[in-house]
Amino acid sequence: MSGAGSDPVEDPAASGGRHGREGAVRHSERTFTGWPPEAFDVLLRLEGEPSPSVREECRRDRERLVRKPMIALLNDIADTDPAYEDFSVWHYRTNSWWWQHQGAVIRLARNVEMGLRFDLDGLRIQGAWWYPVPEQIKRFRQAVAAAGSGPQLVSIAQELTARNYEVTGDLMKRVPRGYPADHPRAELLRHRSFIAARPLGCAAWLHAPEALDVALDAIDELKDMMSWLLRHVKA
Repeated sequence: MSGAGSDPVEDPAASGGRHGREGAVRHSERTFTGWPPEAFDVLLRLEGEPSPSVREECRRDRERLVRKPMIALLNDIADTDPAYEDFSVWHYRTNSWWWQHQGAVIRLARNVEMGLRFDLDGLRIQGAWWYPVPEQIKRFRQAVAAAGSGPQLVSIAQELTARNYEVTGDLMKRVPRGYPADHPRAELLRHRSFIAARPLGCAAWLHAPEALDVALDAIDELKDMMSWLLRHVKA
């Protein structure tokens, strides 16, 4: 049920991360130093449909050069705010997509998440409410229809679009039953998920600690959206 531009969802049992660590550390104690340039060499070898032998040849370097820096990045992000401590950094499995893209997710609540992805295109961020239970869909529609919270989400979506986020989701063909077809927020009422994503770029900062600041700035851009979702659809 993911919308356009969204990532596949990995089995949490196959992921690695940390849970429940408290407190923050000083800037000088950051562990993330960036992705080494050689990370792109590994991903280039994994383009297309790499054979099992190529995957095995790349496994150790991919773990060291691609996945480990993402773990360090997510640890440093978690050290800035306890809300970001429930995260996973995906392993790579049989599907070649997972070998070519290194994903990570920060869980804020049930089905409310932020994700980061590193691949040959650079770094990408995504905020999402997706794969919801029926009660969450009901709450979302009520909040969209309400006079206060509905226009708030419209403004949030417009601001994210202006910042070059692609705002997508799983949409019904029609406005759901119980709401008029000409409702002023009919488009939003059709959503059964709500996703905002944008590429952060592929530049020299990816190879330096500065990438953490780029990621944190993007997380700040998503805060209004994620706060709205936590207030109105959190299960």
